Amino acid sequence: MILSVLFYAFVVFTAIQIIYYLSFSSFLFDNKKDQKNALDIPITVIVCAKNEAKNLQEFLPSILNQDYSNFDVVLINDASSDETLEVMESFEKEHSNIKVINVENIEAFWGNKKYALTLGIKGAKNEHLLFIDADCKPVSKHWISEMSQNFNAEKTIVLGYGKYKKEKLLVNLFVRFETLLTAIQYFSYAKLGSPYMGVGRNLAYHRSEFFNVKGFINHIHIKSGDDDLFIQDAANKENTTFSISKKSFTESIAPKSFKEWFQQKRRHISTAKYYKPKHKFFLGLFFVSKVLLYLLAISLFLFYPWKPVLAIFLTYYLVQFIVIGFSAKKLKEPTITYVLPFLEIGLLIFHFSIFITNLSSKPNHWK
Repeated sequence: MILSVLFYAFVVFTAIQIIYYLSFSSFLFDNKKDQKNALDIPITVIVCAKNEAKNLQEFLPSILNQDYSNFDVVLINDASSDETLEVMESFEKEHSNIKVINVENIEAFWGNKKYALTLGIKGAKNEHLLFIDADCKPVSKHWISEMSQNFNAEKTIVLGYGKYKKEKLLVNLFVRFETLLTAIQYFSYAKLGSPYMGVGRNLAYHRSEFFNVKGFINHIHIKSGDDDLFIQDAANKENTTFSISKKSFTESIAPKSFKEWFQQKRRHISTAKYYKPKHKFFLGLFFVSKVLLYLLAISLFLFYPWKPVLAIFLTYYLVQFIVIGFSAKKLKEPTITYVLPFLEIGLLIFHFSIFITNLSSKPNHWK
């Protein structure tokens, strides 16, 4: 009797996961019209940096060399202790379209990126803002044009994809898989009319949207969340769109160790508790149903006729493999699908470890 109940529960959780993955595929059917003739609207690119002197020297030229005629760059030095300010000022001397904003620590907002970003946004001269991190680079010279083409009279927020550079490290494989899965989710939620997050290393929005929600005021006390918590406040199905054009991607250097990645993800995941109830419910259901699916599958393989369990489990993997496979191809992460089961199980353990750790201590502020 108990085994029968467990089997039916396994069927239910498998069905939930399959429904999720079928929903995730929605972003692949992006029916936006070709926008190659979009107006050359004025864009301000905003880069907020803290102790990023080396990365600015390496990656800032890829922004300045964009094939776009009408853009300027706001560089924000967030109380750096290295030569970040000096590097910014050297670029400013050579490029007339650069404006440097130097932010010093004040007690009320110590270590808070949102305070620095607020000053940078206030200092921007254009309505259309495009954000990228100091340790990122656009993958093409058409990044600004590809992202800006998504703006129109209705769409004032554009979600982009911030990928990580492929390297021959095990942690790199997990980082790129987690980044891909996160992107699949936030693109599909936006496609279905319920945007819940974006990534600050590739995000665009109208300056007026920032002021309409009074900036970061609702979560200024939280160290992280300048991207996803802002989207929680400002985004809706009418004003939000996304770009999955390969020329619109940005690329970052991934963490080199699991310890470094663990600390980074602690900060990111800690903001999820401030999401809207509906987003917390659906994101939580996705994670919990996956964990229960695996736990029930293991139990049933040991104590229940294995053939029906295997058939259902393989159906789940087939749907998952197809959706993630096509998504990985679209977002230029094709090698991930070859070791999908290994990555999924590892990521579940990783996220559960972060959840337990965050219950006992708070993650550090940025940098």
